[in-house]
Amino acid sequence: MNTDITASAKPEYPVIDRNPPFTKTVANFSTLDYVRLSTVTAVSVTVGYLSGIKPNIRGPSMVTGGLIGIMGGFMYAYQNSAGRFMGFFPNDAEVARYKRA
Repeated sequence: MNTDITASAKPEYPVIDRNPPFTKTVANFSTLDYVRLSTVTAVSVTVGYLSGIKPNIRGPSMVTGGLIGIMGGFMYAYQNSAGRFMGFFPNDAEVARYKRA
């Protein structure tokens, strides 16, 4: 049985780092990544507030929705940043930044 997860898909773009570390991936977040993270968080807070109106638990429901949203938004931004490093997403800016050294 082949357990290599990279065997199923080959990168379409230049590979900068096949296994980027956490700190490098987070430092590589683009403005669009931060916008997506903020949007997912804001929508989750709103949904949490609205879902807590009927049982009158708006505050706790809103906080829970916000926590779920910020975790989901972070994971989405992290996936995009790591995908650019590994060559699975368009990465022209990263190639220009990291390949000149």
